[in-house]
Order: sequence, then C-alpha cells, then structure tokens
Amino acid sequence: MADTRNPAAGGTEATRKYDVVVIGGGPGGYVCAIRLAQLGKKTACIEAGELGGVCLNVGCIPSKALITASKRFDQLKHLGTMGISGVGGATVDIGAMQTWKQGIVKKLTQGVGGLFKGNGVESIRGRARLVGPNRVEVTGHANTKTIIEAQHIVIATGSRPVQIPGFDFDGQHVLSSTGALALDRIPKKLVVVGGGYIGLELGGTYARLGSQVTVVEATPQLLPGFDLDIVKLVEKKLKSQGATVLLEHQAKGWKKSSTGGAICRVTDRTGAEKQIEADAILVTVGRRPNSEDLGLETAGVRVDGRGFIEVDSRRRTSAAGIYAIGDVVGNPMLAHKASSEGEVVAEVIAGHDVVFAPRCIPAVVFTDPEIGAVGLSESEAWAQGRKTATGKYPFAGLGRALTTGETDGFVRVVIDAKTTEILGAQIVGPEASDLIAEAGLAIEMGALAMDVSLTIHAHPTLAEAFMEASKAAIGQAIHLVNRPG
Repeated sequence: MADTRNPAAGGTEATRKYDVVVIGGGPGGYVCAIRLAQLGKKTACIEAGELGGVCLNVGCIPSKALITASKRFDQLKHLGTMGISGVGGATVDIGAMQTWKQGIVKKLTQGVGGLFKGNGVESIRGRARLVGPNRVEVTGHANTKTIIEAQHIVIATGSRPVQIPGFDFDGQHVLSSTGALALDRIPKKLVVVGGGYIGLELGGTYARLGSQVTVVEATPQLLPGFDLDIVKLVEKKLKSQGATVLLEHQAKGWKKSSTGGAICRVTDRTGAEKQIEADAILVTVGRRPNSEDLGLETAGVRVDGRGFIEVDSRRRTSAAGIYAIGDVVGNPMLAHKASSEGEVVAEVIAGHDVVFAPRCIPAVVFTDPEIGAVGLSESEAWAQGRKTATGKYPFAGLGRALTTGETDGFVRVVIDAKTTEILGAQIVGPEASDLIAEAGLAIEMGALAMDVSLTIHAHPTLAEAFMEASKAAIGQAIHLVNRPG
C-alpha cells in the first residue's frame, strides 16, 4: 500500500479496508475487537490514547492499586490485637507507590497489545471521526489523516469526568479522578465534592494515607442508590479514619488561599455558607459520554438529550452497520458491562442470533468495607409489585471473618416469597467485590434459595455468609436464630 502522507504538512494515507473497525480501545472496545478477530473478521481498533482506555490507565486498575496499598497501610495500625507489635512506625513513600501502580498498568496495557497481535487485530493510534457511510477518518501523529473503510463500525469511546461550574480541573488545586490517581504528594487536607463511589473510594484512600478528608454530598446520604444500612457502615468507618462528612451541602466555588492551597465554599440546605481549607479539591460528581466530535450526525447516529448513543438490544444504532457499547450508551457505566456488550456485538456482526439481555449486572464499590450488589434490592422488588422475603447474615458470625479481624458488615439475600427464586443480593464487608459473583451466578441461572442452601460451601470461608443468608431467607438458618415468618 502506497503511503502518500506529507509528515511536515499532514496529508492523507491511502484508504485502508477492514471488515470491522472499533473506535476505542477500552474494556469494551478491545474485548470486542479481539472477539471479532476470533470470529474471522478482519478488524482494526482505533485508540487516541493508550490501549486499555480509562479503566486500565486512569480508572479501575490504578485506583484499586492505591486503594489496596492504603488499606494495607491502615491494617498495620491494628495488628497489635493479633499479638504483632513493632509495625507502628511504617511510613508511606507516595513516589514508590505511584511507581508500583504504574508498573501494574504497564503490564496490563502491554498485555492487551500482545492479545491484539496474537489474535490478528490491527491497532491504529489516533482520533477517529465518522465521515460518511462505512467511512472513518483517523487523525494521527503530526496531523496525518487515514481513511478507514469498514462494513461495520463499533463505537466504544467511553466517558470522562463531569466538570461543574466554578471547579475547572487544573491538576493542582482542582482534581478529577485522573488527577487524584497521579498525585506525587499526600494532601494534608482534601475536599471531596461528591459522595458517590468514586469520591468515597479515592477519599477513603487518602484518609487512610493520612489526609484530613472532608466529603461534600448534595443528597441526604452518601452513595445514593444503596440501602441506608449498607451506607451507614461505610460512613462510620470513613469517620473513624478521620474524615468529615457534610450531607445536603453543595460546593459553590473556591479560591486560592494565602498559603498556596485552596478554600472551598459550600452551603448547607438552609443556605448557610462554610469555608473549608484544603490543599486540593477532588470533584467526583459523575461521568459524561464521549460522544462529541465523532461525526455521529454525519452518519445518522441518534443520541439522547444527555449525549448517550441510542441502541437496541443488539447494540445497533439508528445507522445501518454502526454499533455502540460501553459508557457511551448509558448506565450502568461499568467496565464489565462494556466488555460483555463488546462480545455480544462481535457475535451479532458475525451473524449469530444473540442479544444483550443479562438478568443482572453486579456493582462493586471498593470502599472500606467493600460493597457488592447484584439484582434487585428489597425496595426495588416491591416497586415491581413482587412479594419478597429476605435473609441476612452478619460477618461477625463467621469464623473466617473473625480470624481476619474484619467482621463489619453482612450479606443480605432477597428472594421471591412464593417461588424462593433469588432476586438480588447485597454484601457489605470483607471481599464483597469477589463474593458478589456467586450471587450473580445464582440469579443468572434462576437459582432458588434452596439451591444455594444445599450447595456445600468450604469451611471456614467468607463465602459461607451467602449460604447462611440463603438459608435464613427460607427459615432454615443453622447458625442464626430463624425469625418467625
């Protein structure tokens, strides 16, 4: 193929042709591209940044690395109860921690590149824009242009942090989640605007590392959408680590302080104003889809009023041959949901009769303690007109939890009162992010509470709590007094 580019002035390379081109190399896009190649499609994946997208580079993976490191550091303070002494003088080298974190990111992103090579996916670096039916223009290094022609196009461009008025991200005083993950210092005082999962994960991380954290949340509770008994456990632990929580408060603006830091202005529900000193302000009030500047209107791809691309159950857009997956199509904006959609789209393009219709999608929050939820909560089931029963088992009743010293929290199972089918589960406590997978499998398979109850769980393990809660839901608990029902 002849190369007609003029590197000095830009230029256009001869058109490349593929069966499918995937725009975006995050957990939705790269998974889709790999599966397409496995299904025999000549596939290219266009990514403006690093392979792996937000999740691998500045989201899921680096945040969990810092969260884990901070939890390990915090645990050192409590080892005396196990008879282990002499660890109280531990210190944090944030530079070394960041180097360790980046090593993990590099290993995983290089792994994606290796999978592309192994499966025959071509990786193209640059920004993509739809310029006509089945045509994509890629702007690369030195403003070079490449035209891609493909029978099918998959949009997997993800999302970015929402920026609120008066709090433009500057990387020093006002941080997005991306900025918070790259700090070369531990702020002495940190204001977190937004008490959702990102704010509490990162706010909790820096609280454990020694920051004086203030969380500002506009609603009456942290983690809106989660049951209050779950949220209260997380809030209690956060406060025990020195954090201050301001509910029903709104951030109004900020200014530089005389010491070079920041002063954040907040108001309560009465309008009374407070001024909070901080070294940095972390804004985590949600994410918005990356659907602008893609040429969607040129291709006839419809978006809704919030910028999300409209898709059907096969993730087909309003334009023939164009699909969309991941954060750009709407909630839940989760990496594992995007990956699953990516596989479905690959199968659809390959001619298979499949749809994206999971019975449930798990949500996990890496706070302290962790949260895992899947399926329906009791209130959500009631809203659907379903009669329910619940079973709840505390980690404090588990031998394994006692031996780890992490006994806060519980497992709750929600079942249909008539059929005993498992409708949902919520876990708050140690390893909730892993334990919730069993509940998800049970719901996806249409399991009854008795199915879980009769499944022998290894002892002593944390997973026994799901079995015990399932037994309790049908009045057959052994290690818990059954409630009359």
